[in-house]
Amino acid sequence: MSQVKESRKAKVESKESAAPVAAKDRVVLAIDLGGSHVKMRLSSGGDRRAAVSGPTMSAKEMVKAVKDLTQDWQYDVVGMGYPGPVRDNKPAVEPHNLGPGWQDFDFSAAFGKPVKLVNDAVMQAIGNYKTGNMLFLGLGTGLGSAMIVNHVCLPMELAHLPYKKRGTFEDFIGERGLEKYGKKKWRESVEEIVERLRSALLPHDIVIGGGNAEKLKELPPGCRIGENENAFLGGFRLWKDTTLSF
Repeated sequence: MSQVKESRKAKVESKESAAPVAAKDRVVLAIDLGGSHVKMRLSSGGDRRAAVSGPTMSAKEMVKAVKDLTQDWQYDVVGMGYPGPVRDNKPAVEPHNLGPGWQDFDFSAAFGKPVKLVNDAVMQAIGNYKTGNMLFLGLGTGLGSAMIVNHVCLPMELAHLPYKKRGTFEDFIGERGLEKYGKKKWRESVEEIVERLRSALLPHDIVIGGGNAEKLKELPPGCRIGENENAFLGGFRLWKDTTLSF
């Protein structure tokens, strides 16, 4: 009887000791979904691949495009950033810049692999996170935002907070603001809004990313640039960084 107990104990200890190694060695397919392209990369290394997305692409079409482009890739799980709110690991609403059929879509079933889905700004934030409280702002078509507070990831919708008389943050520092007011006033608005958010949210660290971040002559004080490629790192960390919670 004692031999049976010892055998069972050994099996349990073997499984427990193997679990962290399995998680560490797990190969993640990271997917960065945008309004013009869907980009993908493996945590095990190699090239980045991309397909055109656009205003007619449905969720099913995106999955097919990714599968077609990655037929020769081997991966265990998927980490994906979605351009909109996420609830219960599924899109909560339809995206503004893509086609229909996204809300409540089951990506795990479609890929045949476990999928972790987060808002795209959250994935960018995770890829740029170091420690403490970090605010991420994505300057692009709109204004993406997320915070990570002591390893707890918090999606945010700061874009629609009121600003000036009848506008919002996004009206002034999104693409519309850049086109309407020009670079000089747009840069001034970025700096002013960053300072307002710093005062309200008290982050230790502010990261500015997104396609329009490169249009800033200088970063607002106390900020650092977030490389867009770090979105892939965020996708990997969704599965590999056990210190994060949501």
